[in-house]
Amino acid sequence: MADIAPYHIKIPDSALNDLKARLALAKFPDELDQAGWDLGSPLGDVKRLVAYWKDKYDWRKTEAELNKYPQYTTLIQVNKFDPLNIHFVYKKSEVENAIPLLFIHGWPGTYHEGLKMFDKLIQGDGIKDPAFDVVLISLPNFGWSDGVKTRGFALEQLMLKLGYGEYVTQGGDWGFYIARSMALLFPQHVKATHLNFDFGTAPTWPQYPLLSLRHALIPYTEREKRGLERMKWFTEEGSGYRLEQGTKPQTLGYGLSDPVAMLAWIYEKLHDWTDDYPFTDDEICDWMSLYWFSTAGPAASVRIYYEATHLWTTADPSVEKVTRERVGEWIPHVKIGYSHQPAELRPVPKTWVKKLGNVVFERDSDRGGHFFAFERPDQLVTDLKDMFRKGGGAYGVVRGRKGYQERPKL
Repeated sequence: MADIAPYHIKIPDSALNDLKARLALAKFPDELDQAGWDLGSPLGDVKRLVAYWKDKYDWRKTEAELNKYPQYTTLIQVNKFDPLNIHFVYKKSEVENAIPLLFIHGWPGTYHEGLKMFDKLIQGDGIKDPAFDVVLISLPNFGWSDGVKTRGFALEQLMLKLGYGEYVTQGGDWGFYIARSMALLFPQHVKATHLNFDFGTAPTWPQYPLLSLRHALIPYTEREKRGLERMKWFTEEGSGYRLEQGTKPQTLGYGLSDPVAMLAWIYEKLHDWTDDYPFTDDEICDWMSLYWFSTAGPAASVRIYYEATHLWTTADPSVEKVTRERVGEWIPHVKIGYSHQPAELRPVPKTWVKKLGNVVFERDSDRGGHFFAFERPDQLVTDLKDMFRKGGGAYGVVRGRKGYQERPKL
């Protein structure tokens, strides 16, 4: 397709010099004696990372690595909104019956979380070892995609433009909500969803009698008890960001327009939301740079929280009502796979998750947190392949070439 263009990341030298100048002028707050992570990002860590980002970090090396992947941009027109230039990494497997897979990131993530899995997902024999045509998208307001000036967006159009009449999705965090909304709105196209973000409440008797009975009779496992403790901690001590981002994103945006404030804000989440993942300083600076140099800027990324909690105008107002009310309830016709991590933000009991629909694959990971694709990419690859391989719960869910249109030559 003529409007799908190859993309090459090239941050101008002026932007790099501007970042270094801002970091050099950083003014730091003081800190209580013996302060720990319970108060937020520690001063010593932030000072070290700022110095490394300014003096030692090599963005050009990261840029060259990112540019090794086949990436594109295309204009997507949704309903009455202005078209948006959307960035995505995309490669078709050489396997004839490969499964189209859309990877959807969340906040504070980007498409780069999926890069560790990219090549391994493309490989396989298509039966015992499923292969995928992989699409890693930069959501609007993130990465190299355009920012949104009006509210509302759908990713369905990209997959259709790539020629996929049937496909599967994978998501965590906002990727969970977006994948669920797509399953709800486009069940004729979205055939299965794999999720790595626990969500739900206890099943109620009138709506889910069997699940409710099971929930009442079977005691929580030790893992589920620890999960509820983790959720309690997150609700009481770790979720303040969500209230601010969901109510006053513009005010917060002024802080995020300072690289040190942005680093401290996001770094806290990378620490608290992972399962003791041993981030290197380079990995932290990669993450921060993808936000700082993003097309729409770091402040744009938090607006999704406001959109999710406030009314917005669409060409079809019923769409908003349906997705808000039903994203956490039973969605028929779309098969669901689940990977559960002990350090996720809200690791809920299994009976709560099964309210979502036909769960055909489920696995408890011994390690892992909120950024599962980045923390444990090999485990997520294994889980996806086990879900879709022959004998797996979602084998054959995409009907081979019957689900395709003629695809663009990229």
